[in-house]
This record gives sequence, structure tokens and C-alpha cells, in this order.
Amino acid sequence: MTTHPLADIASWAETPGPNGIPSVCSAHPIVLEACMRAVLPTSLPLLIEATCNQVNQDGGYTGMTPQDFRDRVFAIANRTGFPHERLILGGDHLGPNPWKALPPDAAMQKAETMIAAYARAGFTKLHLDCSMGCAGEPVALGDHQTAARAARLAAAAEAAQPGPPVPPPVYIIGTEVPVPGGAMEALDTLEITSPAAARTTVDIHRAAFAQAGLTSIFNRVIGLVVQPGVEFGNHNVIDYASPAARALSAARADLPGMVFEAHSTDYQTPAALTALVRDGFAILKVGPGLTFALREALYGLDLIAEELHPGVRPICLRATLEQVLLDHPAYWLSYYEGTPEEQRLLRHFSLSDRIRYVWPDPRADAAVTTLLEMLGADAIPEPLISQYLGQIAARVRAGHLATDANTLLLASIETALAPYIAATQELQGR
Repeated sequence: MTTHPLADIASWAETPGPNGIPSVCSAHPIVLEACMRAVLPTSLPLLIEATCNQVNQDGGYTGMTPQDFRDRVFAIANRTGFPHERLILGGDHLGPNPWKALPPDAAMQKAETMIAAYARAGFTKLHLDCSMGCAGEPVALGDHQTAARAARLAAAAEAAQPGPPVPPPVYIIGTEVPVPGGAMEALDTLEITSPAAARTTVDIHRAAFAQAGLTSIFNRVIGLVVQPGVEFGNHNVIDYASPAARALSAARADLPGMVFEAHSTDYQTPAALTALVRDGFAILKVGPGLTFALREALYGLDLIAEELHPGVRPICLRATLEQVLLDHPAYWLSYYEGTPEEQRLLRHFSLSDRIRYVWPDPRADAAVTTLLEMLGADAIPEPLISQYLGQIAARVRAGHLATDANTLLLASIETALAPYIAATQELQGR
């Protein structure tokens, strides 16, 4: 039987090689290409995850099924030269969330169909998330009901797995799951998962798997989602504080074979990311932080294009995005409070980066294509790079980057992922 590359992640810190892994949670093709380029020179596999709302049997907000997403990732890998055997596909928040307005059994049937589609398409890291209530239920369910539904989804995934050479899937469990995409309000403090809660969650899930006849499958549960004290909102970031999470970190000794999975690590400092991995939070999930870097770079290139080719386009990229966002208020209106002017700023610059939902819109896609074609392969003057792409200006000045638009765009995203890669390889003197 083929062994999953993450099967022994709990022992990575004691062996030569990486100590953890970034989890790239994005479907944007430019982001995925940049991440492949960033990870290629390292010894890491590349873990790419799709979420239940983003990709499912109904298409999600990207319009992609799990098989479509897999095909996109492998096509980009072919173009980039990234080896297929180093790719790990994951499914995040797999559960009834997209259909929670339905009665529980109907929502769970949809969730079973979804996770089976993920497994069948070769996704082998599956986060079981049944913590949310469906129609007629509380907003958040208790551990026992959550675990029973998680076991039900694991059974559906096991029945659908394609077999060799695809390894059997590994699973992530956990009921203290942060809000996907970041919090909606300004944050001051967070309640860190207690060691007792972590142990109890694992025990209840183990019992639920046994009750469902899945005792041996539970051995492939490699991680638990916990809250280590990291989160971001529209305006601010709560940075990881290792002393505050010391008790939770120590509890991992009672969970052999498991690591902690940290969600919402976007925008954490390099030191905080390194500390997270050192403390046992070995899976670092990042998504909006990468698409924020994409948006930031594209807006910089948009301004550069206006400097170099004023008035050539009838409408610039940012103005196009504003039109698209206004046409799709469901993606942002309930998340961005304040005056119309405050909402306008949040539409473009919020750390939650809900602008990521509209990049697939044909108008947005065409505007990006027009921008990159206009700038082409021409060298962009260094002063303009310093002015509008300051985050990579030093690398340009040092001669480490070419100065065409595509290289600068990819480098901006690679720069955002670089601290995550470094954090997983900091221990043991590496």
C-alpha cells in the first residue's frame, strides 16, 4: 500500500527534513503557479487545499468540481515543471456547510456526495468539519454529534477512494474551527483551545469512528484543528504568542501520531510562524494572505501601466473590479460594516480579501489579461517598481529578479509564501 506523505508528520520534528508544511488554500491559477515556483527548490511537498464552498459537486463559487480543480492544479504543474508526485490535494471544511439551510439528513447526504467526489478525484488530506448546525439545529453542534457526522463522512470517503497509486486519505478533525476567510469584526483577544478540550475532542471522535466500524481508519487521523491564538479581521491581526499557548502545545504529547492544524495564519510574522511550527502547530493554513498579495501586486502593476501608457485603456483594473464588486454584493456586503466610503475601502483593501471571490468574473479576468498584455515582457523601470511594488524592490535592486510584469507578479506572491516555507525548516539548525 502506498504511504501518504503526511502519514508521519507528527515525527517530522525529530527527523531530518521539514518540520511542518504550509497549506495553500487558493484556487487562483496565478497564486498556484507562484506557490509551485516557491516550493519547487525545497524538499517540501506542496499541499494545496480547496474548500467546500469553493469547490464541490455543484461547482461552488469557482464553478469547479473536485475533478475540475485537480485538473487545473495538474495543468499548472505541467506548465511550471512541478512534479506530480510532490503534490498533495486537500479538502478543507468538508461537511454540510454549503447546504446548512437544508434539514440535517439532506445536508449530510449532499456532504457525503461532496467528500466522495473529493476522494474519487485523488484528494488525500480531508478535513472533516461537521461542527455547524443545519435547519432547525443550534448554530454550533456538540462534540458527540459533530464526531458522529464526521465518521459518516469518513466512511463515504473510504468507499470512494480510487486505490493505488493514490494513497489512502489522511484526516483532520476538530470542532474549534475558525471562521473561513477571517473574522468579521475587529479583534483584541482570542480564547485558546484548552488542553482538556483538545483531548476530549480526539477521544469523542475516536469513539465515534469505532462505533461506525472505522477503528482502523482513525489511525489515519493525523491532525486536530485547534485555536492557538491566531486570527485576522478586516483591519488587524492577532499574532501568535507562544507563552499563552504553552499548555495547549504540551497537550500534543497525549495525542500520539497527531499534530495541530492552525487555521487563519495569514499575515503572521516570520517569527510567529516559526514559533507555531516549533510548538507543534505543524500545518499552517494560508489563503487570503496569498490572494491579498496577488491583489496588491496587480494594483501596483495597474498604476505602473497608467504611468507608462496613460489613457490607453478605457478603464483600469481597479475600476473594473469596483464595478464587479458592486454587481456582486453577496460576496462582501454582510462582512463589511460602516459608511459607504468605509465599505469602498474594505472592498479593495480588507485583510479578509473578499475580492478573491470575483477574480473568476469574465470582466475581472479580461482586465487582468489586458493589463499583463499591455505591460508584456518589457522591463519596468526600477523607480516605478520601488514606488508601486515596494515589497519586492530590494530583490530587484539586488539583481535577483527580472523586471517584466509577470515575473514581478509571481515574485510578489512567492514573497508572501516564503515565511511559511522558512518556518517549516527552521528547527535542528536548518
